[in-house]
Amino acid sequence: MRFNISSTALSSKLLTLSKVINSKNSLPILDSFLVEVHNGQAAITASDSENVMQTILPLDNCEGEGNFAVNNHTILDAVKELPEQPLTIDVNYDEWKMYITYQNGSYNFPIQNADEYPKAQPINEGATVLTLDSSILAGNITRSIFATAQDELRPVMNGIYFDLTADALAIVASDGHKLVRNKNFTLKSDTPSAFILPKKPASLLKNILSKDGGDVTIKFDDRSAEISFSEGSLSCRLIEGRYPNYNSVIPQDNPNQITIDRRSLLGALRRVLPFASDSSQLIRFHAEAGTLSLNAEDIDFATSAKENVTCEYGGQPMSIGFKGSSMVEILNNLESDDVIIQLADPSRAGVVIPSVQPDDEEVLMLIMPMLLND
Repeated sequence: MRFNISSTALSSKLLTLSKVINSKNSLPILDSFLVEVHNGQAAITASDSENVMQTILPLDNCEGEGNFAVNNHTILDAVKELPEQPLTIDVNYDEWKMYITYQNGSYNFPIQNADEYPKAQPINEGATVLTLDSSILAGNITRSIFATAQDELRPVMNGIYFDLTADALAIVASDGHKLVRNKNFTLKSDTPSAFILPKKPASLLKNILSKDGGDVTIKFDDRSAEISFSEGSLSCRLIEGRYPNYNSVIPQDNPNQITIDRRSLLGALRRVLPFASDSSQLIRFHAEAGTLSLNAEDIDFATSAKENVTCEYGGQPMSIGFKGSSMVEILNNLESDDVIIQLADPSRAGVVIPSVQPDDEEVLMLIMPMLLND
């Protein structure tokens, strides 16, 4: 079997797929890419047994068809340093070897029998199907993934929750201290359904969809999901369990509103945060007419910092404590020029929303307060 392929196209696809493969695998064959050449194109698959990602590459001058597996490090090291040029790849099944010829040289290395490679389990009949724009899905995952937990006792918190209801599709993540809820009003269903996408496939999708255009189709059942996009597909095992009622923790009536320039607040936070206690990262937010004061202090090292930021605020003067690094993450993952911080009292969660919401979407982020030692 012989075919020609672009070196940069092959290298970029292999680099993306290699992120699926674990450093240690229970099955040795999972250290390899599965390559299936049929109908003038190559389907390349990577798997860690729970996540299976496949991408399709068109081939030039393809002679013959066949399948083989090749070690991911070997082929990646071979092609990633090559400048853009056509590669000629010969696969010899008598020797179980692969020969790559390029402009000024050649490589050869062993291949393995593809029959040993595990196949992805198909999704059950009657699975729920969602279709949404890839840039919207990528944006929602990017906005949410920082708020997922790393909690061995509550694994449901370690993923991103997709909650399809009669009103909207809500994409939610929370670690118990901060929460992100993205609502998309173009997707709704009279038959409610939901799934929890683990962090690893979410990260893979975030990286591949941002470069990708077109629609994404998500088919899911109780155990697994199959996500198809223009250049390939990703199948993954879902996190099983019941996600907490996230709407119950979002306050509905925070009367005190601070409207503030997002970049100004972010800059001020970054300047005062190094002076806060390393263990708590507590920042005191004090709002009064027209001004938000940020205070940080570390009693152990006798350091402190204070900065005032201009804002719009018409409520009663109030102080509330927030974890500085969590507020920085929230502001980093919003895109609008101004943000609105909604507060009730020092013991209740603060809600941060963009002043201008994306089209047909509603983005909300929540941060739990910290106790102030007055």
